Amino acid sequence: MAMRLEGKSIFVSAAAQGIGRASAIAFAKEGARVFATDVNADGLVGLRAEFPQIETHALDVLDTSAVNALAATLPDLDGIFNCAGFVHNGTIEAVAEADWDFSFDLNVKSMYRTVKAFLPGLLRRAEASGTASILNMASMASSTKGFPNRLVYGTTKAAVIGFTKAIAADYVTKGVRCNALCPGTVDTPSLRERIAAFPDPVEAEKAFIARQPMGRLATVDDITPMAVYLLSDESQFVSGQALLVDGGVTI
Repeated sequence: MAMRLEGKSIFVSAAAQGIGRASAIAFAKEGARVFATDVNADGLVGLRAEFPQIETHALDVLDTSAVNALAATLPDLDGIFNCAGFVHNGTIEAVAEADWDFSFDLNVKSMYRTVKAFLPGLLRRAEASGTASILNMASMASSTKGFPNRLVYGTTKAAVIGFTKAIAADYVTKGVRCNALCPGTVDTPSLRERIAAFPDPVEAEKAFIARQPMGRLATVDDITPMAVYLLSDESQFVSGQALLVDGGVTI
């Protein structure tokens, strides 16, 4: 039986840890040639040793020139997974303009950079094979529900959904699909760092778990199957969607 991503080339940002790393591994296990990138080059160490079909590159997605330079060296891609992002905590009173600008640059504009850089190759692959796929990381905190202390984060992730739908509409007749993934609260190193920053980390973790109707945090393995699906040919009739994997939070 053929693997679900066999023969495909896929770019992943923020692949040093968390959902990005788990997704890069999941894509490789399904037969893809994966280009795993992160600003933290040390965090990428070990990926290729374990999975020869994963090629790692240090990349700052805030740097347009660096994104364009990498795109020029890679083959035409069948898919990209824009996973890089930052969770700012606070109401509008706590959001400085610098926080706003940084969050929009990383959570939204970085996707503009990568999609623009890789789109010509995606279009060529779609013409040759009939389909190519862009997957953007959004959040349950942008789809149908607002969350306290997530003003700038929720706003950027709502922008990601708008960006996703616009790209999908522009290229739906050309074979390039674009969807957004909206996870719930996922147990990642990033979440653990945020929990540790609370005055009472134990109570903070309990609060994160309490808002999950299933009674637990998501794991990265709860999220990666949807990423595989959206980058595979199984989803070739799916575009412009914001798909929730949130354990029922937004029911």
